Amino acid sequence: MLFKAPRGTADILPADQPQWRQLADTARKTAEQFGYRRIDTPTFENTHLFERSVGEETDVVQKEMYTFEDHGGDLLTLRPEGTASVCRAYLQHGMHNLPQPVRLHYLSRMYRYERPQAGRFRQHHQFGVEAIGDPAPQVDAEVIELGWRYLSQLGVSGLTIKLNTIGDANCRPYYLETLLDYYRGKVKDMCADCKYRMTRNPLRLLDCKNDACTSFATEAPAVVDHLCSECRDHWTEVRALVENLKVHYPTLTIMYDHRLVRGLDYYNRTVFEIHPPEHGAQSSILSGGRYDGLIEHLGGKQTPGVGFGSGVERALMNVQHQRIEPPPTKSVKLVLISHGDKSRFQLLSLAIALRKSGESAIVAPAGRSVKSQMRFANAIGARFALILGEKELEQEVLLVKPLDGSGEQRQVPLNSGSVQKAVGSSA
Repeated sequence: MLFKAPRGTADILPADQPQWRQLADTARKTAEQFGYRRIDTPTFENTHLFERSVGEETDVVQKEMYTFEDHGGDLLTLRPEGTASVCRAYLQHGMHNLPQPVRLHYLSRMYRYERPQAGRFRQHHQFGVEAIGDPAPQVDAEVIELGWRYLSQLGVSGLTIKLNTIGDANCRPYYLETLLDYYRGKVKDMCADCKYRMTRNPLRLLDCKNDACTSFATEAPAVVDHLCSECRDHWTEVRALVENLKVHYPTLTIMYDHRLVRGLDYYNRTVFEIHPPEHGAQSSILSGGRYDGLIEHLGGKQTPGVGFGSGVERALMNVQHQRIEPPPTKSVKLVLISHGDKSRFQLLSLAIALRKSGESAIVAPAGRSVKSQMRFANAIGARFALILGEKELEQEVLLVKPLDGSGEQRQVPLNSGSVQKAVGSSA
């Protein structure tokens, strides 16, 4: 072969489409149940949007963005995540004038240059929700419930919600000084990434997966012990609201993890992840949190927000791992088979009439014997073969043959209405 799909991308083949369609339908129905409306943003945005929102010192901006200069000299980036684009749209289109919070959901392609691995691709898809304009802890709990229900409705079981707070601009600086004091005596034993994070993004020290650094992070000071009064009150209410979810969802499991942080600069206060039973370094299949300063950072007024993103490929990997069967694929219902050249034009016209009336119908490949055309109809899973030979053409009739063993072959008048009646009554 001369060409293959680029590394880190994948074709979604017809056999894969039922699960993808089921996931998209589940995402949409769950979001709408909570009052979230669909939004679609451009595949690429101004590069500075992501530098300002995600953070110039993050791995996403430093290592993972697909950035290019277009013919007009503008610097553009393929969307690496969804929140920044949605917040830009919120500002650009004056959504602050709508009833708050504005509840939005999306299912979009994302692009990140990173090492491909199970459930992680350079071009991937993400289902996400954003609730913008309300600082109340109940919105945090609502978003967490929505994420849990979405994955549960997909059929993924054994889920664990990991929950933490990372404070805000008032209390986090003091906490970060405490954290750096703890780590300064351990620099020589830290991995290279963590040595870099010491000066650039110290909160990410808690998120390192290196064995030595993991033990340091486990014993590190917890941000929950260094919250200002406002963040403490918010955290207390979020915990109570999320714990209350267990009354309604008895299988829901909550874990409080002081090491849980987010890799993007815009997060504050509540952060969370949802994990399947099979834990690992990359086991999270949904993650999010609150970002009360992001829209102000993009040039708007101070506007609270909270949301999540869930990788579609990783979610489907868990669906397949738990052997959840997709809905059956709908095959073509009718295959029209000709016996002789004279009948073929009549079949083509009949196929058009049947499709116009709402049936799925195709004409078998030309130049084949009736036996070969029947094999084709069976191979693609058709429910009925409609056979027209010269004898039937002269009599203006058609043979209707069920292919699933549900009845006998019969003869019907050669028109779309009679065919529909015959195949409908035999279904």
